[in-house]
Amino acid sequence: MTTTLPALPYRHVLTLPTMTSAVRVVRETTELILVEIGVGLQHPHVGPALLILSELVTNAVRHAAALSPNVTVTYAAGPGVFAFAVHDRHPHLPALSRALAAAPGSGLATVVAMTMELGGTAVVRPDADGQGKSIWITLPL
Repeated sequence: MTTTLPALPYRHVLTLPTMTSAVRVVRETTELILVEIGVGLQHPHVGPALLILSELVTNAVRHAAALSPNVTVTYAAGPGVFAFAVHDRHPHLPALSRALAAAPGSGLATVVAMTMELGGTAVVRPDADGQGKSIWITLPL
């Protein structure tokens, strides 16, 4: 699943230590951002977006913390679009396109399935030095 992300007028970046407490902070920050951009917390994509973000940050905490002392979440939004990326400095690039078949029921498979069900996109973007990546999710609002 790939896409080109258009320029979106709203941006917010949150960097936290790669610890379990990051999941709660990211969820709370996401709710505040959604309200700030005019999306009610009852919107049908809010719950899935929070779950997707939680899973991606949890994966960073579980699998990347040894090489990535911080996890960064970048939020972007524009008319009808909410996008976010979870970045860590671990070099492993998960194969999103194979997650459903290779590991059904895994957290990454859940992320891909939910994103697809919502009509969104998911893409992994490696860092220029090959020592990290961002997983970008784009959801329609």
